[in-house]
Amino acid sequence: MNRFTPRILFALGCFAFFIFGQSLVDAQGPMDDLAKPMDGRSMRATSNFRGNVDGKRKIARDAQGRPRKDKNGNVITRIIYDPKADYLSHPTDENSNIDNFNVDPGATHVLMEADGPGVITHMWFTFLGPEPHMWAEKGAANHQEMLLRIYYDGNPRPGVEAPLGDFFANCFGKRREVISLPVCVEDADSYNCFWRMPFRKSIRIEVTNESEKQIRLLYYNIDWIKKDHISEDTPYFYAQYKQEYPVEQDKDYVVLETEGKGQYVGTVLAVRTRSPAWFGEGDEKIYIDGEQKPSIWGTGTEDYFLSAFGLKECSTPFFGVPYFDQWGIVGGHTSTYRWHISDPIVFNKSIKFTIEHYGWMSEDENPQGVRNSWNQRQDDYSSVAFWYQTGTPTFTARAPHARQRKLPNLDRVIVLAKDFLDQPHHGPGKADPQLLGQLYPGPQMLYRPASAEDAWVKMPVEVKDKEPLRLLVNATRTPDSGIYQAYLDDVAVGKPIDLYHEKINNFEYHLLDFWPEPGAYTFALKCVGKNDRSTGFNLGLESVRLRERRPRVMQYGHDKDKDWRKNPTVFEDD
Repeated sequence: MNRFTPRILFALGCFAFFIFGQSLVDAQGPMDDLAKPMDGRSMRATSNFRGNVDGKRKIARDAQGRPRKDKNGNVITRIIYDPKADYLSHPTDENSNIDNFNVDPGATHVLMEADGPGVITHMWFTFLGPEPHMWAEKGAANHQEMLLRIYYDGNPRPGVEAPLGDFFANCFGKRREVISLPVCVEDADSYNCFWRMPFRKSIRIEVTNESEKQIRLLYYNIDWIKKDHISEDTPYFYAQYKQEYPVEQDKDYVVLETEGKGQYVGTVLAVRTRSPAWFGEGDEKIYIDGEQKPSIWGTGTEDYFLSAFGLKECSTPFFGVPYFDQWGIVGGHTSTYRWHISDPIVFNKSIKFTIEHYGWMSEDENPQGVRNSWNQRQDDYSSVAFWYQTGTPTFTARAPHARQRKLPNLDRVIVLAKDFLDQPHHGPGKADPQLLGQLYPGPQMLYRPASAEDAWVKMPVEVKDKEPLRLLVNATRTPDSGIYQAYLDDVAVGKPIDLYHEKINNFEYHLLDFWPEPGAYTFALKCVGKNDRSTGFNLGLESVRLRERRPRVMQYGHDKDKDWRKNPTVFEDD
């Protein structure tokens, strides 16, 4: 090597580092604007307890929701929130810390109503979850039942209309952590939004409780900047929910279709599968400015959401999968988000954003009776589209009521294990009801045998009609659970079920696809041992279920006359 080579390489390295460093200095980033002059003044709408001694009052309640009384037995009242009133002159009063609201079923709570011009810069919410709580003994509304609406400039149609949970990429009413740039749900209970929402004349932000239960302990802060002027070419922020249960045959699922000029900035998609196997082979197809053939055409659903070869739970600044319960089952749930912040999709006249609903299919759902990757599936889709635009949007979708947003039940038969705790339905050991918070709406059976010897549970299953069904159990995995083999009328179905898991969670075990004759059956689980890491042989069982299959399984009838006892089969996505 020439003795000058190291010096030359060192000099080139220093030069490259200087150029790279200079590029960082010159680059524009989200923090650059902090060092620039800003117009307007900061404002906040809040649930903070504000009012005056002459204000209207409402009953103050204790942690259990009971009316609070003073030492003389009189019900204590507190002042209803008044955003224009001064703070209480006695901030040391305990009532001044009651910074939340309970919203009754069917009621609408206005979070903010203000004159413009201005721009929302941040929204924060928190409230109790749906499970029973010391402050809500019968539970509370979940965030899928809370409809968020934002109205601009007195327009009777909301610019933002979505279930509060779905707006924050928390679908199916499930609470999940999301750590991304525009939306953060820390620890699955503090909902933060940083989308910029400009308005000219006025803004109204509200939440409607479409649940049969109260929204309990609703806290919020909405930060905004009051401006002197908003330029005429400033686009408004929009977010719109829609759903199809199931998706329409021979039509791509439409996330958004609108006319105007703007940029598409985000997608939240939730899919509940109604068929076995992988749903996500469909491509995104985006039509810009009225084109008949999409000029933006993707390579698969998971690819659009910036993953590869399937989806798994994750959370990143620009994309993530907050909820993914099980791969390839009938009734699996997936929710995912994709933010187009560094890569907005720009349109000048119109945009139509669609996703195909193609994927793998089991043999009994394919017209030729074969398994392959390119079949039109009929799963349940819902979505929220996020975009900015000028002009009047022409999208027609509206969020249906929470009763219609709730996914339809796919189970033909549900046998709850809690109803079979007596001795004839299990072997040696105790069987007790057990509540597990958010895992199940009611108690499960907890069966605790001392060993695997003669440890079993059984329960009746009634079939009314001959139709294609899937047999499964909804069970709890724990560090002290055993391994159990399932039987239907003494026929072993499915593989042995290992219920060990280092953390307590629920899991569906899918055992059999069949066409049972009408009549009474006996389902049993027999202990065959335990995982080496398990500390016991316990069985946590919520239910045994017979789940419907798609109508085309009935139409094709490939397995209608097969004897399931001779070759018990479950179609799996391997």
